[in-house]
Amino acid sequence: MIVVSKCLTGCPCRYDGKSKPDPAIAALVLRGEAIAVCPEQLGGLPTPRVSAELTGTGGDVLDGKARAVTRDGRDVTEAFVKGAYEALRIAKKTGAERAILKSKSPSCGCGAVYDGSFTGSIVPGDGVAAALFKRNGIIVEVSDG
Repeated sequence: MIVVSKCLTGCPCRYDGKSKPDPAIAALVLRGEAIAVCPEQLGGLPTPRVSAELTGTGGDVLDGKARAVTRDGRDVTEAFVKGAYEALRIAKKTGAERAILKSKSPSCGCGAVYDGSFTGSIVPGDGVAAALFKRNGIIVEVSDG
């Protein structure tokens, strides 16, 4: 089983109420080879929602050294962490050892995320769910959709 970002399946669950469909990933779900999750929705955030970025890396957020903050200044760290742990619970329950996640997302990004300035600048790092998956031995890959 593979865990995939739900927005990559065509589900309109991104912050802007849209998706970033990747037909190959949607096909994995249809064949029962993957399960789709949206950590931000699992954490209780609505769709659509104000965009959020991290003030550090996902690992920093998990360690309490950084926050997830919306463009309008609200701290949504608790929802991001809760959603990451719920996504991990699902991954473990299904026996997933691999994840394909949406690139640059504050939850799902792997290797690169937005820098917290809301200027479109990218920095090295992982989103909160991607960092948690890696800490738990799940191999994380990215897709741009």
